[in-house]
Amino acid sequence: MATADDHPQLDAVLDAVGPRLRRIRNEREVTLSALSEATGISVSTLSRLESGRRRPNLELLLPIARAHQVPLDELVGAPAVGDPRVRSKPIVRHGRTMLPLTRQPGGLQAYKVVQQPSNAEPEPRTHEGYEWLYVLSGRLRLLLGEHDVVLGAGEAAEFDTRVPHWFGAAEGAPVEFLSLFGPQGERMHVRARPTRSE
Repeated sequence: MATADDHPQLDAVLDAVGPRLRRIRNEREVTLSALSEATGISVSTLSRLESGRRRPNLELLLPIARAHQVPLDELVGAPAVGDPRVRSKPIVRHGRTMLPLTRQPGGLQAYKVVQQPSNAEPEPRTHEGYEWLYVLSGRLRLLLGEHDVVLGAGEAAEFDTRVPHWFGAAEGAPVEFLSLFGPQGERMHVRARPTRSE
């Protein structure tokens, strides 16, 4: 029968859990009493876990992970399995590279877009939907109905795509922006708005 002594690597991982639990709790400025109340685990058990006098197990770690709102992997310091990077296949059309940021079909779609400058004449178009644009870097020219505006980094615009529109790089330099598009006219919902001072 295997014992803990047969798995020195496992021992090292388990020994590191206690200090990690204490660090995470201290970073969040949570007391042992508050964590005990949130998890239903006694203060003495939590204290023994953090000091390494109690071996961690799932029954103890799961409620702690939920209370701190972190993945269980963060508590145990599990090594990443494989390549953690998300590899989106870029869509390239007419000097515009779009990286999809959403994976589900239908509904609100998010893209990171890099638009190269072009000498082509703007051709405003219309279609069903609602779009929100946020400029990350560079300058974005937006034609919307009778409006012709240029957005800089940190500026955003939203519009009904049934209004004739066109957008592209301004001033002969590339522009990088985020696009949220709802094909059925979904709009972004802002949960909190600043109150205006009188």
